[in-house]
Amino acid sequence: MYNEWSVEEAEWRFDEMVEWRRYLHMHPELSYEETNTSNYIAEKLTSFGISIKRNIGGHGIVGIIKSSQGEGNVIALRADMDALPIQDGKRCEYRSTIPGVMHACGHDGHTATLLAVARLLQEHRDKWRGEVRLLFQPAEEVSPGGAQAMIKDGALQGVQSIYGVHLWTPLPAGEIATRSGPMMAAVDDFFVTIHGKGGHAGMPHACVDAVVIGAALVQQLQTIVSRNVSPLESAVVSVGSLQAGTTQNVIADCAILKGTVRSFDPLIRSLLRNRVESIIEHTCAMYDAQYELEYRIGYPALVNDKAEAERVFRVAASCFGEAAVHTADMMMPAEDFAYYNKVVPGCFIFVGAGNEQNCRYPHHHPMFDFEERAMLQAGQLLLAMAVDALKESRASDSERNERNAVQFEV
Repeated sequence: MYNEWSVEEAEWRFDEMVEWRRYLHMHPELSYEETNTSNYIAEKLTSFGISIKRNIGGHGIVGIIKSSQGEGNVIALRADMDALPIQDGKRCEYRSTIPGVMHACGHDGHTATLLAVARLLQEHRDKWRGEVRLLFQPAEEVSPGGAQAMIKDGALQGVQSIYGVHLWTPLPAGEIATRSGPMMAAVDDFFVTIHGKGGHAGMPHACVDAVVIGAALVQQLQTIVSRNVSPLESAVVSVGSLQAGTTQNVIADCAILKGTVRSFDPLIRSLLRNRVESIIEHTCAMYDAQYELEYRIGYPALVNDKAEAERVFRVAASCFGEAAVHTADMMMPAEDFAYYNKVVPGCFIFVGAGNEQNCRYPHHHPMFDFEERAMLQAGQLLLAMAVDALKESRASDSERNERNAVQFEV
C-alpha cells in the first residue's frame, strides 16, 4: 500500500468527510455567489491551524501548509465549490434546502475531500518536506470561471505542479481514470437574438417570421461539423435553447437561440467560430431579418502533462492496484482546471463515484448523487500524489519560468 499513514488515517476520517459533504449539499451556492461556502471552508481550515488567504479570485480560498522538515517543492491541490441552478429531485436527509439550487456535479464532495486532505497534511507536517497549497476555487460551472481569477491573484506563484480530482459517476466506484495530453474539450458559447417582424398568423406575407428563421438556423448549424470538420477530428455544435413566440395565432417578431461549441484543436475551434458567425449572418440576411450575436470564448482544452499523468498511473496503481487504474477517453465536457495546466505541469483525474443503486444519474441531473466512499479514494489519491511530488528534486525558478514562458499563456 502506498503512503500508509495517509491511507489509514483517511479511513477513520471518512465520517468527517461525509458530514462536511452533506452540509455543503444542503447549503449550495451558485457560481460567483459562494459567500457562505467560503466562510465554512475558512472556518474549517483555521480550526485545523492552517494559514489561509481569502478572496482569491472572488470567493476563493488558498490554504498554505508548510512542512516542519523545511523548504522543498510547492505542490497545489484544487477543489471547486460552486453549485448549479437545478432543483434537487432527491428524497434524502441531505437534499438541498435552497430552492432551485443544488450540487449536481460533485463539487460538494470535492470540497469535503480537500478539507480532509488538508487536515491530514497539517497533522503530519513532519512526514514530508516543502509546501502544499490548497486551492478552494469558486465558479467552475460558469465561464469565465474562477481558475483564471485565482491565477491572476497569485494562487500558483512558486508552484511546481498541481492536481485535481473529479468524482465521476459514469465510472464505477473504486476505479481511477486519467490520460496524458488532451482529455476534456475547449468550450465556447453563442447567444443569438433574431429580430423579425411580427403580425397576424393569417397574414404571413406581411411578416418576417422569427420562428422560421430560428428553425432554419438550428438545421444549418448542425451541418458545420458534418460538412466542415474531418470525420477523424472531434467537434460539437449544439443548440440548447430556442425561444420564440407566445401563442398560436401570432407570428413571432423575435427568437433567441443559445448554443455551445466544443473542440480540441485550436484551428478547428477557430473554424467553428467562423462558420457559426457566417451561417447566422447569411441565414438572417436570406430572410431579411436583423440579428445580434454574442460569441463567448470559454475554457481551453484540458491538456494533462505527460510526466504528471505517468505519476498518476504509478501512484494510483500503488494505492488501489493496477486493475483499478484506466486510461480515460477524451470527452467533450469542459473544465477550467485547464487554465492551471497551462501555467504549471498538472493532471486532472476522474475518481469513479457511480453505482447501480442510487448513483446512476448523469452529472447535472436533478437526481444526481455519488457514492460517498469515492471521497475516501479521492482523498487517498490526492495525498499520495502530493507526497510523491514533494519528494522530487525541486526545479529552479529559472527552469520553471522558462517552461511557462515558452509553452503557456493565461
